[in-house]
Amino acid sequence: MGKQMEKVQANPGRVRTRHTKEFKLEALRLLELGQKSATDLALDLGIKRSQLHKWQLQLKTKGTENAFRGPGAKPLSEYSEIERLKRELKRVTEERDILKKAAAYFAKELP
Repeated sequence: MGKQMEKVQANPGRVRTRHTKEFKLEALRLLELGQKSATDLALDLGIKRSQLHKWQLQLKTKGTENAFRGPGAKPLSEYSEIERLKRELKRVTEERDILKKAAAYFAKELP
């Protein structure tokens, strides 16, 4: 009657590679020199040509300092005041809720 679905990974043999910021910047520097075409450079580096162009676009839009930051949270110095206050409010609200529950629990215990 109903179809039985089976989970299949799209590319089971695919291994995702991560490149350092230095590698990406050097690849883009070589691309800008123009001594090799983007296709030849990509083949030499073992990456796809489209990846070079994605890195190039990211570098142009975000600048050298903010491009290729990698995964993870931003450093605390880069959070805006509003983001920092929202995080602090969430933490304090959770603490208050825990204290309310504790107070209610201990109030029941009293004779």
